[in-house]
Amino acid sequence: MEEEIQFELDSAKESMQKSIDRLEVELLKIRAGKANPSMLSQVFVDYYGAKTPLSQVANVSTPDPRTLSVQPWEKALLQDISKAITDANLGLNPQSNGDIIMIAIPALTEERRSALVKQTKGFGEDAKVAIRVARKDANDVIKKLQKDGLPEDHAKTVEGKIQDITSSFSEKVDTVLVEKEKDIMTV
Repeated sequence: MEEEIQFELDSAKESMQKSIDRLEVELLKIRAGKANPSMLSQVFVDYYGAKTPLSQVANVSTPDPRTLSVQPWEKALLQDISKAITDANLGLNPQSNGDIIMIAIPALTEERRSALVKQTKGFGEDAKVAIRVARKDANDVIKKLQKDGLPEDHAKTVEGKIQDITSSFSEKVDTVLVEKEKDIMTV
């Protein structure tokens, strides 16, 4: 029975960590007014009939804090890359000069910054909900084990451990959100 309890604790931790990872991926999509190659991490280019990540067909760099530079390894891909960036609906306008694609990152207005902070808080709340769902699932398994013969005091101890794990992951979400909010609000 101890193995089942440990398995459930590990499973809950893993599920909660996936929620944090998902949150961080979502937050990468939110631009804070500064150019960052990870802004294009969700862009896929049609490369000989296969959807391929942009990073595998071009070099993405930041020549200055407000500009992204995309240099394809094959010049024939310029049009496809421009179209993929536009189709990714990131609010970016790629400009091609025949060799490379330059993307100017517009400065954010105060109103837009506030909207982005609100959006990040929404993502954070989604992550916290997923963490609480993982907690509930783990507690349900413990209650089932209790019906199968796990002593009540041991079950309460395990539920306390699950709550501690949940609290630590909720604090991680808050920490990630505070950092992203600070990043967004920095002019």
